[in-house]
Amino acid sequence: MKLRRFACLIAVLVLTLSVAACTTGKADGVSGDTSQNASDKTSDNTSAEYPITIKHAFGETVIEKKPERIAAIGWGNMDVPLALGVVPVGVSQANYGVTEGEKLLPWTAEKFISLGVNNPVVFDDIDGLDFEAINDVQPDVILAAYSGITQEEYDILSQIAPTVAYPRAAWDIGWREQIIMNATGMGMKAEGEALVADLEKLISQRLEAYPQLKDKTAAFFYVYPADFSTFYIYLMKDPRAAFLIDLGLKVPDSVAKLAEGETSFAIEVSSEKADLLSDIDIIIAYGDETVLNHMQADPLMGTIPAVKRGSVVMLQDNTPLAASVNPSALSIPYTIDEYLKLIAEAAEKVK
Repeated sequence: MKLRRFACLIAVLVLTLSVAACTTGKADGVSGDTSQNASDKTSDNTSAEYPITIKHAFGETVIEKKPERIAAIGWGNMDVPLALGVVPVGVSQANYGVTEGEKLLPWTAEKFISLGVNNPVVFDDIDGLDFEAINDVQPDVILAAYSGITQEEYDILSQIAPTVAYPRAAWDIGWREQIIMNATGMGMKAEGEALVADLEKLISQRLEAYPQLKDKTAAFFYVYPADFSTFYIYLMKDPRAAFLIDLGLKVPDSVAKLAEGETSFAIEVSSEKADLLSDIDIIIAYGDETVLNHMQADPLMGTIPAVKRGSVVMLQDNTPLAASVNPSALSIPYTIDEYLKLIAEAAEKVK
């Protein structure tokens, strides 16, 4: 049972993005602007000096000249060039937060359309990287700052084009660093830094409408509805937990204590320790009202004050909102109002 539950946790961690094997699926057709045309419109005045060297987990990548054709794989990396007004020549398919038949999350799809591209090239890479399709779009650089590519995959990608990999470990990067690393790979570091500043300003402005969040503590849980004997709490290494701090919330002392010495993205907690979590004001978790009802009925988990009073934000699984809590350059402005509203409603229940 624990193996199954942990497998589910891992699936949610990477939002079911698998980049482990090479497939031969073909990419969709493309129309409208290419990344070359779009970058001509938005970044001719960039102050980048070449060559640019980017250090990452696999060594370093050198960009010899301004890249015009941008490919993006992994999670949310395509949102960086799009947010900067540059249309990628090819991007990874989203397989979490989308309905059947959809290949891109709504904020990504709508941004493509706003930049004049109705049918972008989307790599069929759910079951593994499609190296053939990536090569076919002839990229000048491949953005993969938030991904799970292996050394072997990085080596293959680097034969296609200079590849911007993650800085430390797979899936270990926050949205700010993701934006700046990818923007640097495009020769647009200054623009990336400005984008981060704009998003921080947006978040700050939106928070002004929710004074009830001030000094509230929050934790992001992963629960397995079939077995509440243990559950997981995401730690600050995970973007979901870190984003709660961006939204003005605090790490509960109890969670900080449990996390001492931990290097993972999440910690497993026995429900027998539920009494230690009394200082959590708000809980965020995947699920629905039925899952919350079962949590409240559980003899151990139901004793956690936040669960008992219902100050819990349940995110319907596999929805755009559930995907957006792992934030990107485009998901933040797209869903922040909805997310803050739900958190504020939970905060109102805290006495």
